[in-house]
Amino acid sequence: MLSLPASALRFIRRRKSLLILLPSLIATGIFVYAFIGTSFFFSLTNWRTLAVDLSLREPIWQTYVDMLHMPRFQADLRNSIVFTVLFIVFAMVLGLSLAIFLDRKIAGQSFFRGVFLFPYALSFIVTGVVWRWIFNPETGINLVFDLLGVNDLLSALGLDPLAPGWTTDPDVVLSLNRALAAAWPQAAQWQIEWGIPVALIPVTIAATWQLSGFVMAMYLGGLAGIPRHIRDAARIDGASEVRLYRSVIIPMLTPITISTAIILLHVSLKIFDLVFAMSGVGPGFATDVPAIFVFEMMFSAARYNLGTAASIVMLTLSCLVIVPYLVRTFRTRE
Repeated sequence: MLSLPASALRFIRRRKSLLILLPSLIATGIFVYAFIGTSFFFSLTNWRTLAVDLSLREPIWQTYVDMLHMPRFQADLRNSIVFTVLFIVFAMVLGLSLAIFLDRKIAGQSFFRGVFLFPYALSFIVTGVVWRWIFNPETGINLVFDLLGVNDLLSALGLDPLAPGWTTDPDVVLSLNRALAAAWPQAAQWQIEWGIPVALIPVTIAATWQLSGFVMAMYLGGLAGIPRHIRDAARIDGASEVRLYRSVIIPMLTPITISTAIILLHVSLKIFDLVFAMSGVGPGFATDVPAIFVFEMMFSAARYNLGTAASIVMLTLSCLVIVPYLVRTFRTRE
């Protein structure tokens, strides 16, 4: 039987955790960080056709400069910002409202919890197809909305009925171009109109419908962790139910709110399948997002340097969200 020296045994005992993690660390280093570095290198090259060309561009950042001056990528950045803000606000408000509704211990609580959480079990592809049918009258679903009076209500509010125009309307409302140009002269170089694309609203509604159940589940976990005596003490002090949630319970859910917002922000920055299935790039790139831009540059246009540059931008945006969250989490644990 082979016996190891005592020094080797001591080294193994001390480094046992490192040795256990070593295969995973090697695989992560190769298939994650090495590939990220390779993608970044490709974004600096002249690889713009099917023929491989790994010579560096001059200047080296020219691909990024060209991409930022493309009207389509400018529209992608606008859409990402607009979609992220609307999606997070709507999903958080709706999810919190559902959680408070279930926290009231209503009859059939388990049934409603399952109903509200069910959309989260679906894939974004399924959600995109279903909501595309809803906003497309040619499928016959619009007849249901006519019978229920939904389209009449939208018309009374001055909006268009549920129709293809919702996902094919190139208009941008609440334009900010003049305000941006006045506050930031460089904004005059942007070739797209900053505001809220009408075609992006149905996409936001679909994403909110799917992720609000996840937000609800997060808040229900937080509500379950609030001690009962805190609620009772607030009621004894004369706080109404509205005041109880507004001044006591919701502030105590701040850690849940931050964590959930970070997760939703990460989802919104890399959204692809929902938009692709529901509306694609949309009219005038009204619903285009960076992920679709990367997909088409890589697999349709063979602009590999441009596609990898856009993917690096997406990675950077995600890191700007995830890294501060991880740093905050580690400091809290310490």
